[in-house]
Amino acid sequence: MSKPASASAPLAERLRPHSLAEVIGQQHLLGEGMPLRIAFESGQPHSCILWGPPGTGKTTIARLMASAFDAQFITISAVLGGVKDIREAVEQAQIAQAHDRRTIVFVDEVHRFNKSQQDAFLPHVESGLFTFIGATTENPSFEVNSALLSRAAVYVLQPLSEDDLKQIVQRAQAIDAVPPIEDKAVERLIAYADGDARRLLNTLETLAVAATKEKRSEIDDAWLLRVLGERMRRYDKGGEQFYDTISALHKSMRGSDPDATLYWFVRMLDGGADPRYIARRMVRMAVEDVGLADPRALRLALDAAEVYERLGSPEGELALAECLVYLAVAPKSNAVYTAYNEAKALVRRDGTRPVPLHLRNAPTRLMKDLGYGKEYRYAHAEEGGFAAGETYFPEGMKPPQFYRPVERGLEIKIGEKLRDLRERNAQVRPPKPGTNP
Repeated sequence: MSKPASASAPLAERLRPHSLAEVIGQQHLLGEGMPLRIAFESGQPHSCILWGPPGTGKTTIARLMASAFDAQFITISAVLGGVKDIREAVEQAQIAQAHDRRTIVFVDEVHRFNKSQQDAFLPHVESGLFTFIGATTENPSFEVNSALLSRAAVYVLQPLSEDDLKQIVQRAQAIDAVPPIEDKAVERLIAYADGDARRLLNTLETLAVAATKEKRSEIDDAWLLRVLGERMRRYDKGGEQFYDTISALHKSMRGSDPDATLYWFVRMLDGGADPRYIARRMVRMAVEDVGLADPRALRLALDAAEVYERLGSPEGELALAECLVYLAVAPKSNAVYTAYNEAKALVRRDGTRPVPLHLRNAPTRLMKDLGYGKEYRYAHAEEGGFAAGETYFPEGMKPPQFYRPVERGLEIKIGEKLRDLRERNAQVRPPKPGTNP
């Protein structure tokens, strides 16, 4: 087991857990009977990828694994490293193997390595020369080679909860790393950390230095705001102001005001909002508020999000701004959003009606003999590609009309098309009393 860090070490290092019992958070992986706990207790390390946001304990878990298995621990940063570092790690692992000692190679930000660099680990992972542990903030399904992915278990780490972060504050106070902090200031710190233990610890360290210089015996909310500056004052991520601001952005877009939309967008960026969060909300805006009045909006929102991922800040923010202006000036329709909610409500309260025989699949002879698929009309073979008069709802069910296109944008044409199809249905299948035409 590693020794506790000295008093001069950074706070994050002084509070780094030295056993599983000291780890805060990630109990879905490290609790009794959970996957990583079982791996630790098995005595046999295995290659894995730790996927989660910053400050959730990926490096800590990797270090603890090395300590638990008495293994040599080699760290490679994919941001700064390359094939040379991989070769050096292989050489060190071979030396350790010659002395009957295991090696764990930990690759931080593994998604930054290209395909050939990731492939360089494969033969050594397969031979058992070392155990590979990769840490990534990006989805490994897209960022890690399938060959490497198939040889490593993927564990998903979650942002730390408010209770988890409060425990970290308490531990920092227990070793006298920071003065006492009033409750309101603790709540603001936790909201600012946003599930990131590293951000919380770095902030606590900043406060401790400032408090020592000013000979303060307590940290209150007013002093906290003064020390950490305008960013924390203007934008309390996760708090009421955050949700008020994103609400204003969304409603400005829905109200077709591009200038107000840009204003609230810049306010969020200026306050420290993660542009990725705004990008996700833009995709939601495209499907909820623009919808089929302009289906291009969804594609543009996805493209803008991808551009930001490629360019980052500040260059990628322009793509988000361009998309927000497009969404604001686009024709609006929530018809699909409303239809979807109505369909969900109906299915929730309605019984499980059987699928009509003519709509059932008939892959076997028995099913065909039972009438599955019988009398189904193949729409492509009908005039105009439409089986006029055909019914697609369960028998005895009054056909609901969930989707009602608005008279804006592309939905004008969609509405005209649906009215034409309903007229053709009515000519072949006169509506029964009490049903919608």
